Amino acid sequence: MSRLFYHEHPETLTLETRVIKAEPGRVMLAELPFFAGGGGQLPDKGFIRWNGGEAVVTGFEPYGGGTWILLADPVELSGGVEAVVDPEFRQMMRELHTGTHLLNAFVYQQFNGALVTGVQMNPDGTARMDFDLPDADNERLRVLDGPINDAIRQDLAVGDSYMPIDDAIDQHGLIRTRSVAPPPTLDGKIRIVEIADLDRQACGGTHLPSTGGSRLVRVLKIDNKGRHNRRVKIGLVGLAPGT
Repeated sequence: MSRLFYHEHPETLTLETRVIKAEPGRVMLAELPFFAGGGGQLPDKGFIRWNGGEAVVTGFEPYGGGTWILLADPVELSGGVEAVVDPEFRQMMRELHTGTHLLNAFVYQQFNGALVTGVQMNPDGTARMDFDLPDADNERLRVLDGPINDAIRQDLAVGDSYMPIDDAIDQHGLIRTRSVAPPPTLDGKIRIVEIADLDRQACGGTHLPSTGGSRLVRVLKIDNKGRHNRRVKIGLVGLAPGT
């Protein structure tokens, strides 16, 4: 099974690797330590360093089963390079993403299996999740930071496993979104993220190894978005505006 580098080695943020394809201002590497974004999670920040200089990473583009790394400068690289992931931004995204999993877990449990209709994590330490909750009591949603923070304080282990995508679809509750599932691996399997005995769901992003590595979370706002959707905005305490 082909696991993505940042799943297999989530703590490796500086990696010596080699260029396998290059054009001015873009490069493809033998190993990719950067998370390229998806599922509402922002892509990693960082830079590529080589003998003679470095260039800031500005984005990513899929290409032929690989990923172009877009660079701020129109250099055309070759040979060995060093890829460096911004550790502070990766940590914040891991905290936010783990927090959205906890929010999702409690909404799913307390609101009859409500599904996610949208997710967006933001660089200011906030995130929002939209749920299909046509009849929800917003006050019940506002107090969900209580059990979320209890789960953070318990320092629950966060792990992953893989299963064939058809099996994941057949197992009720593993895929929690209405329209999008995480992309399968090259051999047709899908990644399942597990938070101790609390939650299991399909996801392709980056997460903490345990919930205790996160700052506490506050529910900042509840919005009604149309007839069915409730938007829950959360923020990391001490980082997000208003916390």
